Amino acid sequence: MSRHAIFVINPSRIEAVSAAKEISQILLKEKFTLSTPSDVNVLGIAQVSSEALAEAEIVIVLGGDGTILRGAEIARTQNIPILGINLGHVGFLAEVEKPALTEIAASIVAKSFVTENRMVLQYSVLRDSATIATGWALNEVTVERNGTTMVELFVQIDNRPLSRWGCDGLICSTPTGSTAYAFSAGGPVLWPEIDALILLPISAHALFARPMVVAPTSQIVVEIESSDALLSADALRKLPLRSGDRVQITKDSSVIKLSHINPTLFPDRLVAKFKLPVEGWRGE
Repeated sequence: MSRHAIFVINPSRIEAVSAAKEISQILLKEKFTLSTPSDVNVLGIAQVSSEALAEAEIVIVLGGDGTILRGAEIARTQNIPILGINLGHVGFLAEVEKPALTEIAASIVAKSFVTENRMVLQYSVLRDSATIATGWALNEVTVERNGTTMVELFVQIDNRPLSRWGCDGLICSTPTGSTAYAFSAGGPVLWPEIDALILLPISAHALFARPMVVAPTSQIVVEIESSDALLSADALRKLPLRSGDRVQITKDSSVIKLSHINPTLFPDRLVAKFKLPVEGWRGE
């Protein structure tokens, strides 16, 4: 019986296309059926179809963390693992070390990779009491200014008012996203195993504008009090907002199954990503 895998490839990176060619040839010999939604032409990899999506057992991503976020859309819909391969830049979602391509293919064939569940955010947008949009994010949902002037936001948690901020925007992040945009904006780093949300305003004109760690059972509501704003989910799904819109954000019931060939502790990822000074630690 044929097995199915989906490749998500960054077409602008030559090494990603080259790696896809090498891995695909190994998997084809193992009787895999391969497909991709990416704009690439690799022998043996067809354009993805609804049948391929339904039968796929893994999403293989060749590219950076941004490409992995695109692959996560397929993996979440089909509830299958996503395997991100490091191609030069150390990301938090891909392998820390670059395994040999033959090792990657062998792990996929044997299903010997390790998988961890990552939290997902769910959002909905209410306008005039009607839901006009829903969506999800693996890293973060942001409500930001959509022009040169700051946005006015009224934030509530669990049906209680928290604060009004005139700011550049607001980030609601998962632990996975704590090392992405939220980190750049001054938020804390959360270990992926922690079940919590991060909430932080961006450049707020306020005495209290600190990052907050919020219970995963909480509902966060952001009401737009300026003329407009922009909602962004993982910088992939965007929606213009207007005054009076209410953005509701909660933990989603689904998860992303993030996989790795080689198990790696999170501190090792921090060291590799940020090049932390550990040389000579305890005489090593």
